[in-house]
This record gives sequence, C-alpha cells and structure tokens, in this order.
Amino acid sequence: MESISLGNSPLSGSRLAYGCWRVLGPSESCEPTPERQAQGRKAVIAAYESGYTLFDHADIYCAGEAEKLFGQVLKSVSGMRERIVIASKCGIRKPGEPDADSPYRYDFSAGHIIWSCEQSLKRLGVDMIDLYQLHRPDYLSDPEEVAQAFARLKQAGKVCEFGVSNFRPVQLTTLQKACPMRLIANQVEISLAKLDCLHDGTLEQCMTEKITPMAWSPLAGGRLAVNDPIDLRDPDHARRLHIRETLDLVARARGSTRPIVALAWLLKHPSKIIPVVGSADPEKIRELTKAVDLELTRDEWYRLLEAGLGHRLP
Repeated sequence: MESISLGNSPLSGSRLAYGCWRVLGPSESCEPTPERQAQGRKAVIAAYESGYTLFDHADIYCAGEAEKLFGQVLKSVSGMRERIVIASKCGIRKPGEPDADSPYRYDFSAGHIIWSCEQSLKRLGVDMIDLYQLHRPDYLSDPEEVAQAFARLKQAGKVCEFGVSNFRPVQLTTLQKACPMRLIANQVEISLAKLDCLHDGTLEQCMTEKITPMAWSPLAGGRLAVNDPIDLRDPDHARRLHIRETLDLVARARGSTRPIVALAWLLKHPSKIIPVVGSADPEKIRELTKAVDLELTRDEWYRLLEAGLGHRLP
C-alpha cells in the first residue's frame, strides 16, 4: 500500500491506518477470551499482511487489552516492529479510577500523561511509541504542563512524535504555541455522515501547518457499509438514505462497493486524510485497501458531498 509522510516528521505510514479499538470485541471493556484473542490476532496480522503500516491504539481500548494483544503479535511476527508505525493516545480516565467516587473525566496533567505512556509501552512491549496523541481535550489542561510532559517523554526516548485527537483548530494552535516540538497529527471524526471538519477550519489548518488528519469512524461506525434498515423515525433518516443511495450509484458505475467509495472520498481531499479502518474481519480489512487505488472524479466527489450535506450547495 502507498505510504505518506506524517506531518513534517520523518515518520511515514500507509494511506489507510488500522484501528485497534475493537480487535477484542465491540466494547471498550470487552473480556479478552481465548476466542476473541485469536480473532484479534488474525485481524492485526491480516492488516499487516495487507499493507497497513500505521496502527492506531489508545490506552482505554479494551481497557488496555488491545495494546497487550498487539504486543503479543509483535513478538510473534518477525520484523513487524521495524516496518510499522505505532500510534497511541492517552487522556481519558474512566469512573472509579483511582478512587471509587472518581468521575469519568479527561486528564492532561503531566503525571498522568507520562504514567499513561509508560503503561502503554509495557503493554505493547516496545521501547518507543512512534506517535503519541492526546485523546480528547481536557478543559483544565495547561499547555505549558503538557509541553513539559511531552519534552520529558521525548528526551527519555519513549516517544518519537506527538499529536492530538478531537482538537478544534484553536485548541491545537494554543497547544502548539507552548510545545517546542511540532504536533504532526490530529485524529478527528470525518465521514460523509460527519462533515464538521470541512467547515470548522480543521482541514485547512492541517494543510497550512503540515499536520496529518486521521479520520476515525470513516464509515460512520459502519453505517455507510451495512444494509441495515434505516429508522424512519430518525429525523436524519432522509439524508442517511440519500448518502447510501449515492454511494451505491457511484460504486456501481465504478465496479466497486459502498465502503470502498466512502473511503476513496476521504482519500481524495488535498489535506491527505488517513482513514482509520476498524473492522475486525480479515476479509473486509483486505478488501478496503482497494480504496487507495480508486481515484474519484471531481464530479463524483461533489455528488457525494451534496448527499452528505443533505442539501444542494449554495
């Protein structure tokens, strides 16, 4: 699979990333049964063998079990670590941790960032995380404190590059001003069903500042790929149906499929969006790589945009 540079860094990754959120099941706190572990290993290896070289993690994915599983795969597949980029995230803390009455919250304190990184390194079984990102903006975050934590991790050789996730442009700018190192990625929700980043300046900032946008949920949680009935009581049902129909129209014309076209739509944007594929089905993981070779026309791209917007362009 084609690779591209990540931001202005020396790192490069595949045009599609593989997301490890659901490698052990559909929930964040799934039970790592032997059956689920076997399925997860098959999914990760299928992604690697299909050309995915950028693997996306977070400390909360399957309560850390996803990183453990991935570390096991790294040990079993010779040469894999040297050929891939490992990304992980921190900053979300679940209720009941560390105290019984602790609420669900975000935490960008220096102590938590450094501790979280060290725990991820242990679970992954590696000495360095290639790309370390803050998961969701912490309302109490002190940019200078975050910058100090980043600097300590980099100086210790525990992290190569840094980025953020779910940051609005002004939040990224504020943090970047405090950081001595360049932030190279912003992982945000982008799909034909979620177009905020086209309008809020996120993608323009990425192009201006040479930041790589990574798209989580690029198939809208799978809704752009499945044929499940759409609930007509949903006030957004007409737009969702039109997106599906338009994707099918383009897919039939191009001899492709709906999910491949939906990913190709993201790949065409000049900001060089990297969609994060999250399927645990090896066949689907392999099939979706075809999106990299599907170059949509401008007419096709705008036809799909209009469907995503739910109205004509002005």
